[in-house]
Amino acid sequence: MARRYRTIAISTAIWKPGSDYLKAIFRAVRGKLEAGDVVVLSEKAISVAEGRVVDEACIKPNFTAKLLARVWMRIIWGYLLAPLCHLSQATMSRLRSYPLREGAAHKQLALSHAGLLQALRHGSEGGIDVSNLPYALAALPLEDAHRTAENILRFLSRSGAAELTVLIVDSDKTYSWCGTHISPRSSSIPGIVSLGVLAYVLGRAFRLRARSTPIAQGGRQLSVEEALQAAALANRARGSGSGRTAWDMAERFGVGLTDVTWEFLERVRHRPIVVVRKVSG
Repeated sequence: MARRYRTIAISTAIWKPGSDYLKAIFRAVRGKLEAGDVVVLSEKAISVAEGRVVDEACIKPNFTAKLLARVWMRIIWGYLLAPLCHLSQATMSRLRSYPLREGAAHKQLALSHAGLLQALRHGSEGGIDVSNLPYALAALPLEDAHRTAENILRFLSRSGAAELTVLIVDSDKTYSWCGTHISPRSSSIPGIVSLGVLAYVLGRAFRLRARSTPIAQGGRQLSVEEALQAAALANRARGSGSGRTAWDMAERFGVGLTDVTWEFLERVRHRPIVVVRKVSG
């Protein structure tokens, strides 16, 4: 029998550092879950709630970080890699005028927390995320996403729904071809191979199938293909909040890159939780 999926995107107030996201998740899904559901959660939203944020305005970049911002981003990415990766004209223009002060601070954070190979990426270096965050804040990836998924699952078990899967995802893409799945960042999902910036360049250059990256799962285990499918469906249902990138976010509110405030972000609908459900059809 053919199967199709239903997605339920659940809106919440924006999660700030110190937010009790476990209670927020429980309240949001209470009465909405059925046996076999996949509860898909944004890694960045959880990281922010856990206080895994860094103020890049306080970072002093070294020579390497400054070189990455001025030469690697503006020239190598702006004129060589961006066309190879079929990036849009708008993105190429942004890369060619990559902000030197803010960009160097961001690259320093990437170097310190993810290493040089991840810092060579043009964004989302090592899972570091600056979109949908105010000021010069950046969210770091979760330290132990699998443990976080299992902890959320235990909390959700109070709802009474059985055979649940908790899936933590990142909008950063995994690229698939003939059963091979490569991602720029690490994942605990068996079958997803992390290749850093090479995964992004290969995936974009050869126009491989791109889906959001499942980082970790708890509860009923999904196959790699099921996890990628759930991540893709959830990403589509969730939307991009205030914008896919920091540039989009700043343009939406008509302010500078580091001038977005929490008050601005509170005006936007946030959907950190998406329930993915198989429906017989």
